[in-house]
Amino acid sequence: MADMRPNKIPVAEQEPEVRAHNFEEVTLGYSLEKAVREARRCLNCKNKPCMNGCPVGVRIPEFIAKVAEGNFEDAYEIIKTTNSLPAVCGRVCPQENQCEGKCVRGIKGEPVSIGRLERFCADYMRGKETRVNPAPKNGHKVAVVGGGPSGLTAAGDLAKLGYEVTVFEAFHTAGGVLMYGIPEFRLPKAIVQHEIDDLEKLGVKIMTNMVIGKVLSVDELFEMGYEAVFVGSGAGLPRFMGIEGEGLIGVYSANEYLTRINLMKAYRNEYATPIMKSQKVAVVGGGNVAMDAARSALRIGAKKVYVVYRRSMDELPARKEEVHHAIEEGVEFLTLNNPVKLLGDDNGRVRSVVCQKMELGEPDESGRRSPVAIEGSDYELDADTVIMAIGTSPNPLIRNTTPGLEVNKRGCLIVDETEATSKEGVYAGGDAVTGAATVILAMGAGKKAAAAIDAYIKAKESGIDG
Repeated sequence: MADMRPNKIPVAEQEPEVRAHNFEEVTLGYSLEKAVREARRCLNCKNKPCMNGCPVGVRIPEFIAKVAEGNFEDAYEIIKTTNSLPAVCGRVCPQENQCEGKCVRGIKGEPVSIGRLERFCADYMRGKETRVNPAPKNGHKVAVVGGGPSGLTAAGDLAKLGYEVTVFEAFHTAGGVLMYGIPEFRLPKAIVQHEIDDLEKLGVKIMTNMVIGKVLSVDELFEMGYEAVFVGSGAGLPRFMGIEGEGLIGVYSANEYLTRINLMKAYRNEYATPIMKSQKVAVVGGGNVAMDAARSALRIGAKKVYVVYRRSMDELPARKEEVHHAIEEGVEFLTLNNPVKLLGDDNGRVRSVVCQKMELGEPDESGRRSPVAIEGSDYELDADTVIMAIGTSPNPLIRNTTPGLEVNKRGCLIVDETEATSKEGVYAGGDAVTGAATVILAMGAGKKAAAAIDAYIKAKESGIDG
């Protein structure tokens, strides 16, 4: 019998005045008792609308039914049949727009906390002996370029099918945006590493410091015996506004700023990673990356942090939970403001942002109302650090060193409905194809590509044999 209470079981969080000064995880997760109570809110709908909202097809009602019974190990095993990174997804997926957005309980109340329950199962099993049974090898090799969410998902699914899979990661550790982009207080790195360790137990080989396009080309991977290549190299090339003053000292891309903090551990005293000791920080943008940068700036000592965004609060693309947490922690939102120039001091360091006030006009092609400048509204906002969080695009290295790969005008790889590129045997997914998007969409692309690679290699094998 379902528990018909209308609201989610609340989850404990660090108090805002405490967490704004540390990098420990903000949301503390469910206890066993709370997880069971929340799971019992699920109606176990026959048509499973929640699953239609999940890009990796997690068997949501099935795993939640096991949680409701207190059978957490089986719940975890059900999740793992389709999702290689449950502890990650439970923390950073935009569930409100996906699985929970489709939940029937959300019609007359709050949806079931699917994400929190997924996280609970993964956290419960961490440290316990999990059943990892590597598949028998099928004699075929596949290369995966990039150890981020799409690459790791493709690698895990292919390994389960018996392929010998090698992930070529450019950085010194795998994880991609999970390691360098998302801060510790949202996604602890030990949790990411645990998920990666599980993939290695499946037989996935990970080679780090391997910049494909420089150390090896995609064509050389084929020469080494790999029969297909999946490119999940992400979108690590930052965008800037092209305004005066962006070359001043103290102006960062969000990518660089977050990489210094997360991957290079600038938030820990025992690391000597250079980063500005800022007093007043302006973060330009309104997405999740802007929230991560703003909240990180607070935690490494900034006295004042502004988010400068050219539309209104209603148009902010960031997750509502992240915006809520940022406001609680003291981040100030300057909406309907757009930077037009950065001013520096005599030492070439940024000292202020010249902002122009905006108003909303007619909707643009995205359906959001377009911001229109208000003439004569310019003013100076004092800031000794400016972080540009206005998007990224794929690094051109792979496309420039791989003949036959077609890209669009944004530099993203062009793929068909199976994630196949214009070059035979090369598949791609995630931010390398879409530009900066969500972790779960990248994982969905990796999953789809793995199935297509399996079909491609089997078809070739069948053709040779026949």
